[in-house]
Amino acid sequence: MFGVKVVTAAAAAVLMMACVGPTPALADTIEAALVRAYQNNPQLNAQRAAVRSIDETVPQALSGYRPKVNLTLTGGYQYQDSQITSQTQAVHGTTTPASATLTATQTIYNGQQTANGVRKAEANVSGQREALRLLEQQVLFLAAQIYMDYLRDAAIVEVQRSNTRVLEQTLKQTRDRFNVGEVTRTDVAQSEAQLAAGRTQQLTAESNLTTTRSNFRRIIGNDPDNLAPGSPVDRFLPSTLQQAINLALTENPSVTSAMYGIDVQYLQVKIQEGALLPTVTVQASAQQSYQQSLQQFRSFGASAVAQVTVPIYQGGGEYALIRGSKETLAQQRLTLEQTRDQARSDLVSAWGNLLAGKAQVASAQAQVSASEIALNGVREEAKAGQRTTLDVLNAQQALVNARVSLVTAQHDRVVASYNVLQRIGRLSPQVLNLPTTTYDPSVHYQQVRDSWAGVRTPDGR
Repeated sequence: MFGVKVVTAAAAAVLMMACVGPTPALADTIEAALVRAYQNNPQLNAQRAAVRSIDETVPQALSGYRPKVNLTLTGGYQYQDSQITSQTQAVHGTTTPASATLTATQTIYNGQQTANGVRKAEANVSGQREALRLLEQQVLFLAAQIYMDYLRDAAIVEVQRSNTRVLEQTLKQTRDRFNVGEVTRTDVAQSEAQLAAGRTQQLTAESNLTTTRSNFRRIIGNDPDNLAPGSPVDRFLPSTLQQAINLALTENPSVTSAMYGIDVQYLQVKIQEGALLPTVTVQASAQQSYQQSLQQFRSFGASAVAQVTVPIYQGGGEYALIRGSKETLAQQRLTLEQTRDQARSDLVSAWGNLLAGKAQVASAQAQVSASEIALNGVREEAKAGQRTTLDVLNAQQALVNARVSLVTAQHDRVVASYNVLQRIGRLSPQVLNLPTTTYDPSVHYQQVRDSWAGVRTPDGR
């Protein structure tokens, strides 16, 4: 009875994430899954479109350097009846007056509002690129995590199915022994109860796997099939915690985005201070008119005017805006410090989880080995009548729990390495050497930055 052995499929499933060797033909790899998530994740593509929209704020700001040209056309019907003095003859009749006026206005100086507006827009674009980089890393981490989640849950399902098969065989042999009087009804009931619990654990594992499969498709874009083992990315990590902290404080996109936020707010203060300075504009116009009166058939005029506008007092609102912007700038500086503290805290926590994960894998492997030895020993002792059926069932459950713990530890070990890489700001296709073309937001920026006219986007829309 007690010589039943766990099938090798369960052991293989437990170790599938720890294997480092040739992957099966046509197996889906974690790198391929990351590529699909990077290319096709809708949230990530939506953020890329948002960054392209922000790119357009730079040519909007640059338009302040360019002239404003307007053409005004008028036309209509006019009746006139006039007499200069009582001795002169009255003049009356109808005309169809028409005119065309071309006006060009160029701002020469506006307190550096245009220049600061351009710099603000450029800083905002840079900040949005960092926000995009942050989302890219989050998506890649989620993709790696769900990939490992599926490997873990699939392995746990195999462990539980194997356990159920062993318990079914154990129950059959216990009933056979009961029929010949070797064991009591209690032993049969214990085997039945353990089998029922094993089936419940199997159903729970299968339900978890179904949920994970759905999340896999949502994040990566396809159903999982024939997944190859995933491995840690320790080779891309710094060797010490202090080096990792230094990188997190300078390369984490949350930190760099907050830095650009300070630039944006600083330039906003300068723009609003520029509203207190004079504005100098030059305006040139030309007008061609026809039949403006009964005595005049045609006329032409042209002018060039320089205008200086000095703001004296506009109710005090402009001063309130400046003060408010300065407070927002101070807030943004404090936000940067808070972001740095959070980045440091997240990195230290992730680093600790990585170290713990390494230790947990070794501990879980030792636990599995010890549980296998213990189960074999209990089975042998049970054959000699020194152990009960319950002792064997408990040892079998301990081995199942140990194997589930090993699978979970192997999963956590890999995910923790990806988390550390994300926290230092280097979870990117370039660092991971993913076989994909990386999205470069500067390409669209250069396409639209100096555009003077046109409503079509660079992709033809």
